[in-house]
Amino acid sequence: MPNWGGGAKCGACDKTVYHAEEIQCNGRSFHKTCFHCMACRKALDSTTVAAHESEIYCKVCYGRRYGPKGIGYGQGAGCLSTDTGEHLGLQPQSPKAARSATTSNPSKFTAKFGESEKCPRCGKSVYAAEKVMGGGKPWHKTCFRCAICGKSLESTNVTDKDGELYCKVCYAKNFGPTGIGFGGLTQQVEKKE
Repeated sequence: MPNWGGGAKCGACDKTVYHAEEIQCNGRSFHKTCFHCMACRKALDSTTVAAHESEIYCKVCYGRRYGPKGIGYGQGAGCLSTDTGEHLGLQPQSPKAARSATTSNPSKFTAKFGESEKCPRCGKSVYAAEKVMGGGKPWHKTCFRCAICGKSLESTNVTDKDGELYCKVCYAKNFGPTGIGFGGLTQQVEKKE
């Protein structure tokens, strides 16, 4: 029977899809407004869609539904799981025991997998995406602030002293020269009468 309506049927709502509003995925046509995840209803585009047979999903929902399963994959692809496996009769290991069992040579592990350096301000790991260098050390972008006034720092206004970062103004006030001409208070000279 000929299709007199002028377009293909939408894979989501089964209504006619005209060329101006058509998105094609996996050989099927969709309205732009119907092109969303069948699980969470998030709007999709060509970079976020994952198709499975006649269904379309965002990549997160697709991973949860069709991705690998088991310990470490409990939340689907791209997510961390806090499932310890206790419901399966497995005994959880302490993080130190697990790490020592997997790394016989820590320096080789660090070189191979790039264990990150620690931020001097907060002590947490600094990864490449958030790394700012100052005073020869890696800092988080959010920790890269003056130790006195808290002002966000840049390479043009940062100074370091004893492993701590300061803006130029605070550094000058606290560690710079003092006296007449340097912003310090001067003592008043008593007039002789």
